[in-house]
Amino acid sequence: MDDACPVLHDAIVGIDGGKIAYLGTQEPPVRASREVDMRGNLIMPGLINAHTHVPMTLLRGYADDYALQTWLFDHVFPIEAKLDARCIKVGALLGMMEQIRCGTTSISDMYFRLPAIAEAAAQAGIKANLSNGATYFGAPDQYCFETDSVTAEMNEMLECWHGYDGGRIRLDASVHAEYTSFDGVWRATADFARRHDLNVQVHLSETRREHEECVAKYGKTPARLFEEAGLFGVRTTAAHCVYVSDEDMELMARCGVTAAHNPVSNLKLGSGVARVPELLARGVNVALGTDGVCSNNSHDMFEEIKLAAILQKGVRGDPTLLPAWQALTLATSDLIAISLDTPSLVPMHHVASHACYAASGRDVCLTMVRGKVLYENGEYKTIDFEQIKHELETYAMPRLFGTSPVKEQSL
Repeated sequence: MDDACPVLHDAIVGIDGGKIAYLGTQEPPVRASREVDMRGNLIMPGLINAHTHVPMTLLRGYADDYALQTWLFDHVFPIEAKLDARCIKVGALLGMMEQIRCGTTSISDMYFRLPAIAEAAAQAGIKANLSNGATYFGAPDQYCFETDSVTAEMNEMLECWHGYDGGRIRLDASVHAEYTSFDGVWRATADFARRHDLNVQVHLSETRREHEECVAKYGKTPARLFEEAGLFGVRTTAAHCVYVSDEDMELMARCGVTAAHNPVSNLKLGSGVARVPELLARGVNVALGTDGVCSNNSHDMFEEIKLAAILQKGVRGDPTLLPAWQALTLATSDLIAISLDTPSLVPMHHVASHACYAASGRDVCLTMVRGKVLYENGEYKTIDFEQIKHELETYAMPRLFGTSPVKEQSL
């Protein structure tokens, strides 16, 4: 993603030791052990999913058309109580398989039973920052960070998984949200992150109700509370940020907080539209995420890129906002290839325009992470889809729903 030279035609990309070692239009000085003819394709950076809940792939289509609070407390939390490590691993594998197929090479995930998700990420080959969003609904004086189950998981991750495969899998600390915990959780999580040099993930001002009830309760916004608790004193990614105030944006920029924009999920839940142009204008780093597929139904990051761009144009009445190239820069790393030999991608007037507005995950023909091919022309190199389906049908779905979901009769 080089602003000075964004597109090279008839170029060669050389991979060595898991890194891009050559990029140019002339033959490289050293021949590769494997050469792949990619004529007719667009090679571009892979996509970064900056906020997701991958095991929720098991709940795709389970609880549609509800507002966030009803969706979360009445539908999601009760079914999640049935999830064990085996369910979560198969859900994570399925979600990672979908993301690899759609060109995502790196994820920042917030869920529970982290060792099971780490096992899935190790097998899949994807880059993964994994966190368990801390929640606490009991009396504040009864909370103990050291004995909390989230802390136990983080300690196990530090011992067994943090830094795995040269840092491909990392532990992040996490607070689920302001409304699902209290300041004792926030301060202890921030301290743990500082002591172990961890990133932090949070949900922030996702809905108007969340934001306004926090101000009514504390006289401060969620962003200000998190900053005072020390959560913004480390590398923090804040998901959603739909209702952050102007002062919140200034605070986020000053503290180096990344905003993870989730346009599809925010629209589906009726949560609103984040003010991305204002965030960018104030110097906030903005990334893109799918959220969980129970509130999105897809892990296709190309959908997020397109919607992120056109949503701002539509709600502001300004077609110049968030142009294609800028939208692409919110979501890229590693290397993927898109087949251009498809009716939806010809003729080719502008490469960035096609990548942003016309391409979809279905057009991805190769996904590579650190020099290792994970998906190529319909073949998954690290995950067995038939095995995943068998595990879903014989264990995960019966455990969650009593039987495998019944297909609806045709009317």
